Amino acid sequence: MNYNQAIEIAEKVKALLSPHCDRIEIAGSIRRKKPEVKDIEIVAIPKPYDIGLFESGITPVVNQWEKVKGELPCKYTQRILPEGIKLDLFFAEPSNWGLIYAIRTGSADYSHKVLASGWVRRGYKSSGGYLYANGKQIAVTEEKDLFELIGVPYLAPELRIGQNLPEGQSKPHLEWEEELQIIRLFDR
Repeated sequence: MNYNQAIEIAEKVKALLSPHCDRIEIAGSIRRKKPEVKDIEIVAIPKPYDIGLFESGITPVVNQWEKVKGELPCKYTQRILPEGIKLDLFFAEPSNWGLIYAIRTGSADYSHKVLASGWVRRGYKSSGGYLYANGKQIAVTEEKDLFELIGVPYLAPELRIGQNLPEGQSKPHLEWEEELQIIRLFDR
């Protein structure tokens, strides 16, 4: 689907979800302004909601779309929108918004080679959508906080491709456990 069609659909979805969120933004290839878009990625901090018989808040909005995977409550759900494009909806909290938003903006190659490699190089571990240092969870409330934390200059989303490593930086060797953790981040 071309960018203009995708952004129009993404903005409609965002508008439907917004009343039920404390924060919500479009991420992925739309945020990177790619000419062709394969799916719509949205990151949200939902307001409290109920599921089941007394579903409320974001639940009835999300459940109107065909589920591919991820049953609410969850950190990630994939749905098929009526226009036929997939929606990848990622849920964050204020303390990990910056991390999730940066990773989900991508590209996957950039997130892996620059962001994840950067936090590994700085001694951080990732688990369950959070960064940890010495077993202590590190808040990453804004995307720019992540770049500062890992010592990488902030790069506009449309420039985030795998080849855009900061000058003089090469991809560090990652232990297989870290590689597996990074792969799992992108499979959710």
